[in-house]
Amino acid sequence: MFFATWWRRWCHWRSLGARGERWAAAYYAQQGGQLLAQNWRAGVDELDLVVLEGRVVVFIEVKTRTAEQGGEGYGAVNRRKKRALRRAVRAWLREIDRIAHVRCDIVEVLVCNSRLVRILQHRGVLLLRRRHS
Repeated sequence: MFFATWWRRWCHWRSLGARGERWAAAYYAQQGGQLLAQNWRAGVDELDLVVLEGRVVVFIEVKTRTAEQGGEGYGAVNRRKKRALRRAVRAWLREIDRIAHVRCDIVEVLVCNSRLVRILQHRGVLLLRRRHS
């Protein structure tokens, strides 16, 4: 019984998250961005969206919430999650093997009754630290 309940909830949240990522990708496309990758993985780390805006590669973490669930998606990106995002961004940059202008965004998608209510974009979140020689 417990497993069946857990499984239903897990499938619901997983599909909700995927829906939120699609809405966020559409939002960036409307702004003129070009989707380069979705759910790109480097080991256990993942980038939800990678978008090209002009000459800037934007790495996007999407947090989808329901009106019932509440809470800020931005706050869910804690130090551990930022570390994982940093590793994934560095892996992406190593893979393309060229220097790029980069930006990291966190996007909150709020859903009510399976309908999009609001997209809140936090641009230029500090994930990458400059190394001093």
